[in-house]
Amino acid sequence: MKAIHRIIDTARHAPMRIVLCESEDERVLAAAARATREGIARILLVGDIGKTQRAAEAAHIDLAGMELIDPATSPLTDAFAETWYGMRAKKGMTREQAVEEMRAPLGFANMMVRLGHADGSVAGAVNTTADVVRMAIQIIGVQPSFQLVSSFFLMMLCEPFHTMKGGLIFSDCALVVDPDAAQLAQIALAAADSASALLMEPPRVAMLSFSTSGSAKHAAVDKVVQATHLVQAARPELAIDGDVQLDAAIVAEIAQRKVVHSQVEGHANTLIFPNLDAGNIGYKLAERIGGAKAIGPLLQGLNRPANDLSRGCSADDIYYVIGVTCVQAQAAQAKLTGTSPLATRP
Repeated sequence: MKAIHRIIDTARHAPMRIVLCESEDERVLAAAARATREGIARILLVGDIGKTQRAAEAAHIDLAGMELIDPATSPLTDAFAETWYGMRAKKGMTREQAVEEMRAPLGFANMMVRLGHADGSVAGAVNTTADVVRMAIQIIGVQPSFQLVSSFFLMMLCEPFHTMKGGLIFSDCALVVDPDAAQLAQIALAAADSASALLMEPPRVAMLSFSTSGSAKHAAVDKVVQATHLVQAARPELAIDGDVQLDAAIVAEIAQRKVVHSQVEGHANTLIFPNLDAGNIGYKLAERIGGAKAIGPLLQGLNRPANDLSRGCSADDIYYVIGVTCVQAQAAQAKLTGTSPLATRP
């Protein structure tokens, strides 16, 4: 079974409440209708209800089974604004500004997630990445165990011509430009959690470099080595290799020759790039030349799930991100209740 199909099946097993705040966009409505029809999520559409309904009618999209919420008239808006004002007053926000931002669908949707009225948020088909990420960080917040929010792509290698099959986590490919060693370790730890939740197998982390086991000497290599040590100290049980070149990370025969005391043994499923240059180039090479399906960029390290979309996304892209967000929400709920995410899986 393809990795994305396992994710969709897992989402369907325990549908979570996913809020979409760009409810006048035909792609969003089509994805929401499909997610509802196929039972992978309970969809909450936030926006002007009249405009949403007219957009759906024009596109011949059935909104049955979804909840429509208008921040301009919702009884939740005043309480949301008061909460937002309390969070931001020391940074100069006024009550009027708080009300205005909670009447905006993006702010309202994120506050729904923060306060438990929704389990996850998907946006970015209309809003910019900067706005989506900023509001998620400010409203939903960063997990206490992390110091930053980072991103990852879920890369699907499922075509007949792929010699390596399945899903991979690529991180960070869209957000943190030049992480230091501590930040790179944080990215790796968050990506390992993403692998556990979405790949449904133990994470095997490769800290990528142009060096393998100290074959090159450079400050850039030192950063990767230091980050690897920090990850090992935080999670001694985690399988991780670093510094390691890409071929030694994913080809067992090469790992046997090049990697000293390898824990991953050439079977990495979580690739951590040393900076955004490498990450962005790497995922686009895999997508455009290697024929991999790239889902993302997705966010990790938040208190609750919120994911960004490309403004050039398709309805299918949005549907898959809804599924991913649902599975992330299942994992977050399992963590809060102290149960294993595996218990929620079919």
